[in-house]
Amino acid sequence: MVRLSRIYTKTGDDGSTGLGDGSRLPKHHVRIQAYGTLDELNATLGLALADGCDQRSSDWLRTIQNDLFDAGSDLCVPGEGGDKLRIPDAYTTRLESWIDEVNADLEPLDSFILPGGTRLAAGLHVARTVCRRAERWVTELASLDSDNVNPVLIRYLNRLSDLLFVMARSANDGGKADIPWVPGGGSDQVSE
Repeated sequence: MVRLSRIYTKTGDDGSTGLGDGSRLPKHHVRIQAYGTLDELNATLGLALADGCDQRSSDWLRTIQNDLFDAGSDLCVPGEGGDKLRIPDAYTTRLESWIDEVNADLEPLDSFILPGGTRLAAGLHVARTVCRRAERWVTELASLDSDNVNPVLIRYLNRLSDLLFVMARSANDGGKADIPWVPGGGSDQVSE
């Protein structure tokens, strides 16, 4: 268990940060960008929760917030073996079942939709885009250091962004209040 008695350590004042295995990397390193973006995603989910979800969504988002700490730990301790915390396939399977459950109650899509609608839906769309950015960082890290990145984490983030999309649609009255994209719809607002 983690115990924090001091909040500042001054060890990062040189622009580096410590990994869970004791090694240090520059704060701009792609590994740090990846798990820093997971932290940002977690915070955006906290904002979505503050906007008032139904109980099912609230329970799911709290579970996902815990998953994201596991994911950060997965990235923070590179390598295999030992008792290192890793994201298991079961997390992704759970997300897929939730996606299917939510999607079954949604209006079918016949257009791309604009991120927005209710405040909660907009917050979930923001979380979805942060999740996609985290996925991009993790895939970049995997391209540079494939032996030290759990491939399950990439699948997990891909499904999580899908779940956040359908949850946003659900928060828009089951998709009835989604705002459709109108191709070229802003062209009448352009002046020459």
